[in-house]
Amino acid sequence: MTTEQNTDLKSTPLNALHRELGARMVPFAGYDMPVQYPDGIMTEHLHARDKAGLFDVSHMGQVVVRGVGVATALEAMVPVELQSLPINRQTYALFTNDEGGILDDLMIARWSEDTFFLVVNAACKEQDLAHLRKHLAGFEVDYLDGRGLLALQGPAAADVMAQVAPAACELIFMNGCHVTIDGADCFITRSGYTGEDGFEISVPAEAADALARKLLSFEQVAPIGLGARDSLRLEAGLCLYGHDLDVTTTPIQASLLWSISKSRRADGEKAGGFPGSDVIFREIAEGAARKRVGLQIDGRAPVREGAELVDENGKQVGIVTSGGFGPTLGAPLAMGYVESAYAAVGTTLNALVRGKARAVTVTKMPFVPQRYYRG
Repeated sequence: MTTEQNTDLKSTPLNALHRELGARMVPFAGYDMPVQYPDGIMTEHLHARDKAGLFDVSHMGQVVVRGVGVATALEAMVPVELQSLPINRQTYALFTNDEGGILDDLMIARWSEDTFFLVVNAACKEQDLAHLRKHLAGFEVDYLDGRGLLALQGPAAADVMAQVAPAACELIFMNGCHVTIDGADCFITRSGYTGEDGFEISVPAEAADALARKLLSFEQVAPIGLGARDSLRLEAGLCLYGHDLDVTTTPIQASLLWSISKSRRADGEKAGGFPGSDVIFREIAEGAARKRVGLQIDGRAPVREGAELVDENGKQVGIVTSGGFGPTLGAPLAMGYVESAYAAVGTTLNALVRGKARAVTVTKMPFVPQRYYRG
């Protein structure tokens, strides 16, 4: 089943392929995107966990920044160590504001001494570009409008890539390489947002359809829509910007201390120097007022985003920011924010769903073990 294309929406280079495959298309971040294919979200999710799934993530923003000294300038925008980042290595990063809030989360890969490749969230890319151009005045900031982005995720991904781009199989998690696939210049990283081993492939837009069809020709590979992408990342305990992260949330509240390089922390050799560092350092030292936690749900029905979390006396102590059913778990799951006094694993609370209290328990994340290939 397909929907009529909304002419106000942008299309990815794979739009015709999605429709040919029978995708149900929905508006997402200004794009016409596949939410699911005929087999359904549950089947797609389990296929990605068991074999390999192909995701169209071409709606994400791909940006190259370059110029002598750009590493130092870009490093002043994020709480990660970039000057010593090796060539072809990738890192997760956050754009923070002066209050320590998160403007966006992104991936940064180093292509050369003075060239970095960034992948930013679709809904944030216009503001991110303006943010980069403001802070990187004098450097080149190029939005790569003419490229697609494909993600191949799952335990069979490496077997498939061995036949499509063998050099990619030499990579370990968060490393990348430039390769040519059927004459198209691609940049591949061994990364993704499912918790599985996998690859993300930046490909010229005009070559994206042919590459997607080539990958789908392998019997291990099935197309996966936004629905299963969301349930996969939730099981992996990964945040979604605009839901679990926003400008009112700091990295410490979001349980993302690991994303702040040790050299950039208060006791590091390059302490601070990024927006909001004072607020963030204070929360590291004194604790944050609230924390992101995983939630195990009693019963079978999911608890959705926006559900209030209350203590035994009915006092609101938090809110659910992502929730749904975890096909791998065979159970509902959620994550959200609670006052720090309620953030310990094992704490029992209630989620209010249509006025009824549902028992939930604070639990460790990820809900499903991550299986990245680290060599």
